[in-house]
Amino acid sequence: MAFSPDGRRLASAGHDKTVKLWDATTGQEKLTLKGHTGRIHSVAFSPDGKRLASASGDHTVKVWDAVTGHDALTLKGRTDEVSSVAFSPDGKRLASASWDHTVKVWDANTGQERQTLKGQAGPAFSVAFSPDGRRLASAGYDKSVKLWDATTGQETLTLKGHESTVTSVAFSPDGERLASASYDCTLKVWDATPLPAADHSAPSTP
Repeated sequence: MAFSPDGRRLASAGHDKTVKLWDATTGQEKLTLKGHTGRIHSVAFSPDGKRLASASGDHTVKVWDAVTGHDALTLKGRTDEVSSVAFSPDGKRLASASWDHTVKVWDANTGQERQTLKGQAGPAFSVAFSPDGRRLASAGYDKSVKLWDATTGQETLTLKGHESTVTSVAFSPDGERLASASYDCTLKVWDATPLPAADHSAPSTP
């Protein structure tokens, strides 16, 4: 699920292949978005609340008009289920994590693929932009969390410590901490402060 930036709407993703938009105050269903042919794993509003992205088991990401429900873009190029989706803070980029072991970054307006980030040794389950939009975090089956330079696509850190699949990641509002949730029944909070360029290959500790 995801709240709209103004808190007035709530979007939910379902295994029934639909996205639903709700009035967050009354609980009234406002829209049902249909178009995916597989279960939907993740939804995210754009920063201005005008668009909604959804990630599906049909190997695609869709970008919807969050007011009318119109299917504006369908992002293809995956070879497996798409598990997570996130807009950049400026709304210009859209990142997605997939079971095909990659993270892709798209132009959120045109649908053009900008980057394919490879490094997760297994399915990638979660993706998140830092508040300044300069970094991207991903997490997956290989028990690791990875930090990437969102401009160049370069991997800058690999955070290890979980004993099982990492299912979710989220930055703190100041971007200095990163939380990760895992099937090992733990939540870890990491120091996400960027290292000096010379030390980008050094491992981090929780």
